[in-house]
Amino acid sequence: MVKKWTIVGSLLTVCLGVIFFYAPMESSQGIVQKIFYIHVSSAITMYVAFFIAFVSGILYLVQRRLIHIDRLHASIEVGYLFICIVLLTGPIWAKPIWGTYWTWEPRLTTTFILWLIYTGYLLFYSYLRENRQRAPMLASIIAIIAFIDVPLIHFSVKLFRGVHPSVIKTKGGLPPSMTYVLVFTLFVFLCLFFYLFSHRYYLERLHRQILERMS
Repeated sequence: MVKKWTIVGSLLTVCLGVIFFYAPMESSQGIVQKIFYIHVSSAITMYVAFFIAFVSGILYLVQRRLIHIDRLHASIEVGYLFICIVLLTGPIWAKPIWGTYWTWEPRLTTTFILWLIYTGYLLFYSYLRENRQRAPMLASIIAIIAFIDVPLIHFSVKLFRGVHPSVIKTKGGLPPSMTYVLVFTLFVFLCLFFYLFSHRYYLERLHRQILERMS
């Protein structure tokens, strides 16, 4: 039986091949435009991850079941990987196109704020996770409040008239070949997310069960 990591690894390899060898070269931006597929797919995957954490936080406050905290923490940890990819790939594109790696443009700023929030969360949770009474409640509240920044990121270009391009809704839309590559890349990144999430969730539950037996 083929293992899941083999399937995910194969999909990632095919994905990179499709991006660099099938997707057409954009006429004005050149090869740097290809970072777009990774950047956008990582951003959408990040939204999915933090939405899972948001829902899990609400479910914990309603049901008080620690299984929701395990899911919350796992999704934030894996989602944090994708927000880091977003903040790394963005400047790679921005330098040759904007002439600078970073500008305090609304979408970039709100994304950086979200990164700071979840960075603080991970630091906080590593210290307080042993306290099974306070940590779940605070983790849920942070996950719910932090998610408010996600729609701000998504709609910041329209709300604050930022200069960040809205690549999905450009005039005439994307060429079909670019659309196919973007959809495939997003699919692969979501597969990667759920693969990592399932493993991290399993480890989180295992850790909690060990704590329960030791107490």
